[in-house]
Formats: sequence, structure tokens, C-alpha cells
Amino acid sequence: YCVEFQLVALAPGCLQSQPPHSRWMWHLREGHTVCVECQHPALHPPRQLCLGDGTGSQQNQLLHWQAVGNHRCKGTWRRIRQLDSCSCSPVHSFLFI
Repeated sequence: YCVEFQLVALAPGCLQSQPPHSRWMWHLREGHTVCVECQHPALHPPRQLCLGDGTGSQQNQLLHWQAVGNHRCKGTWRRIRQLDSCSCSPVHSFLFI
């Protein structure tokens, strides 16, 4: 499954990434919607959910995230909705790990 989030705030470290493995961080912008896919091995039993997907969060609650590969790239986002069938844009799609 996938979860759509609206990016609320980004740390300046997201813009200070070194290519080529962190080029994806250049696409992060406050206000944009991103799609995050939950797949194995990030699925946790028994409910088969990804930790941090915002399940059970209050509407408009700010949730925290951090990028892998650049500890300075982190921020907050709001969960918009869960999609049982993933159809994420290749530019604004990410994976839970």
C-alpha cells in the first residue's frame, strides 16, 4: 500500500545533499504531496503496516520523518490518505524502510 503526505516543513540539510545518490532530495518542497510506498521488508506483523505511516494519527497531525543517507534531511508532513493500490508519480514517490 501507499500513503500520501503533504510536506509541511523541511530542514535546510535537504538542499545540501551530494549527488548522485541524494539527487531525489532536490525534489522535496514544502506544500508538495509525496507518495510513500510500504513494502517488504518494512512491513511489520501482525497488521502488516509500516512504522511511521501515520495510521491512527489525528487529522492534520504533524508527523516527523528523516531521510536515509543524509541525517540532516528531515522534516514534518501530514498524512492525507492511504492508497491500497499504489499509483505514485516516479518523481515524488518514496519507500518506508
